[in-house]
Amino acid sequence: MRWAALLLTILSLPLLFDSKPLEILRLKTFDTFVTTPEPSGYFTVLNITDEDIQKEGGYPFPRDRLAEIQNKLIDNGAIGVGWTMLFPEPDRFGGDAEFSVALQRLPSVIAMPEIDNGLYPETHGTVILGNDVELPKAKGFLENIPILKEVATQGGVSAPPDVDGLVRQLPLLQQTDTGWVAAFGTQVLKILAGGDTYQIKTNINGIEQIRVRGLPPISTDSLGRKWISWVDTPETTLQELNVQDTFVFIGVTAKGVMPQLATPKGLLEPHKIQAALAESILIESAKIPDYRLVLELGLMMLSGLLIALVINFLGVTVGLVSAGIIMACTAFGGFYLIQQNILVDVTWSLISMIFISAQQFWINFKKQYNLRQLIKKQFEHYLDPRQVKRLQKDPTLLQLGGTKRYCTFLFTDVRGFTALSESLEPEKVTEIMNKALTIQSNAVQKYGGMVDKYIGDAMMAIFSAPLDLEDHETRAVMAAQAIMSRMERTDLGIKIGIGINSGYAILGNLGSTTRFDYTAIGDAVNTAARLESATKEVGVDLLIGKTTADKCSIKTTFKKDIFVKGKELPLKVFVLKS
Repeated sequence: MRWAALLLTILSLPLLFDSKPLEILRLKTFDTFVTTPEPSGYFTVLNITDEDIQKEGGYPFPRDRLAEIQNKLIDNGAIGVGWTMLFPEPDRFGGDAEFSVALQRLPSVIAMPEIDNGLYPETHGTVILGNDVELPKAKGFLENIPILKEVATQGGVSAPPDVDGLVRQLPLLQQTDTGWVAAFGTQVLKILAGGDTYQIKTNINGIEQIRVRGLPPISTDSLGRKWISWVDTPETTLQELNVQDTFVFIGVTAKGVMPQLATPKGLLEPHKIQAALAESILIESAKIPDYRLVLELGLMMLSGLLIALVINFLGVTVGLVSAGIIMACTAFGGFYLIQQNILVDVTWSLISMIFISAQQFWINFKKQYNLRQLIKKQFEHYLDPRQVKRLQKDPTLLQLGGTKRYCTFLFTDVRGFTALSESLEPEKVTEIMNKALTIQSNAVQKYGGMVDKYIGDAMMAIFSAPLDLEDHETRAVMAAQAIMSRMERTDLGIKIGIGINSGYAILGNLGSTTRFDYTAIGDAVNTAARLESATKEVGVDLLIGKTTADKCSIKTTFKKDIFVKGKELPLKVFVLKS
């Protein structure tokens, strides 16, 4: 889990420092899943097309022609007109007075672009509800000529792009050294609602809401920006003028006249962008909440740790399924929030969960691999290869650390080894002993037993550990028969004694903290060793304890009662029936 916590800490850094790639990913996610609402019905977009400019003989139009358009809009039932055009110089044809009169007939708004000139228009009346705020200030505005700005309302035209160059959020108000200047779309709503001031509600982060009298409070981000819903506002032309009971946004769509701005919906002209702002103010649209970072960070941490827990404690298969369910729930939760117009992005949480899943699966795989290698190293020389593979495939079959099991224990000892070692060269002695021990271990493994250890010229074997083994009493006796038969045929010049006993013992990794081994301890083990030692006294090669003889399917016969070291009562011993 500490590795998961470390990785989550690293993955949180892009969130905390608001990295550009992550912000772009977040914005693209919002673009994909934010729904587009229906138009409010209060607005119409009037496009001046290439055909119109060709018909009028060029652009800009004389202002008396603009006055004519304004009057026709009024006659066709428009409730207001917004000209997203700039009039900083007098009309060379002298039509300003006529245009001024037409503007007065109906609530009208004219554009005032933001430029870096250090000049500001007269600011609007505002009421601050909360602490004063300091936002990035506008660098200046280019105003219209006096005869027009005195009869119409000026609105700022500013469309700062996001980090990927697309326009998604527009300021409703812009702060200056002397006060606040409203955006074009905001001014439209103010004059339609009959308001004369703006209320700005603030919190510790900045602006929270902006309110125009007659309209519900408008939720914004801390910079006073509104997320734009790119509504398909109805459009009309100079030939149609379908503007009944709507406020009309006028702009030029003819190629090369007005600058186009990049938006998630493609390149749009300023009048369409300001119309979308006005629509977004009236329609309940999406918002990036101030608590976004806290929620996204908390969700990433919680989901990441949960993924790590289920993978660690539920295993690979169940963990994988559970991780998939957690990811699906997280994705659905993020989608649901966006559908509720709460712009909280879970994309980075999902990516982080993939990283955490990969990390935990790798750690688990490494643990399993190391465990399999440990099992192989520990048992490959003592168990049949098929049993080793079973243990590697399912390590839970091996319960280490000390467990009580009923097993059969087999001890062997070479007779005549001392005399042999005195009469032969060491190399020859080693060769003979290796052959003898190989015969013994092969027989044990053949019948499913495990060679626990070699003690000089002696061997200890266990049947039914670490894996369960049916009829282990019989298998142990069969292994003893195979050992004796092969030793006799090989004629190594040595004899062997074997003792077998069954019973409960403690099995597991036993030893010190620096050196340990898988073995067995208990009375049943000691008894098997004593039986092997007693073969010389009884004069046989194999002695079998009563518990083994009772369950062994190979016929045995009672030999005698013997006393062995460590036992007060005699032991009944058995031999193979002739």
